[in-house]
Amino acid sequence: MRKQKKAINKEKKKAIDSPKCGLCGKRKKLTKTACCDQWICDDEDQYVLFSYAANSCYRNHRRYTLCGYHYTEEHSGDWKTCPKCKEDIKTEMYVYYGTNEYNFEKLENPPDYEPTRCSKCNSIIILGEDGYSVQGDKYFCAKCNPLVFRK
Repeated sequence: MRKQKKAINKEKKKAIDSPKCGLCGKRKKLTKTACCDQWICDDEDQYVLFSYAANSCYRNHRRYTLCGYHYTEEHSGDWKTCPKCKEDIKTEMYVYYGTNEYNFEKLENPPDYEPTRCSKCNSIIILGEDGYSVQGDKYFCAKCNPLVFRK
């Protein structure tokens, strides 16, 4: 009984001491992010090109956060206060990139913005979540998209 208890305590200690993905909590096949040196799943190879799947912690952090963008674009300083990031990205997407679930640390006090609306039906398009298309400076929701390009 005593040996069993020691083994359980040893396993618990090992689990507590071993690194885990800061996004999903998994403890296997990890790496550190280049942008912020956080433990994350080494799973980008699981992403299927053009699938738009959100199944890769590594890819999601690299592609869909201000931290990842800031690093990729080689901006200086901290991503949370970078004027270049704020200038480069449409405010709605800036807020999404700074506050979504792919962040280890979220943007405090994100700026307000007017929601993006479909140029045809005027419905709100949530740029970080919805399907849409862009033609010039006009946005079209997924429902109106096929109608826009027909002649």
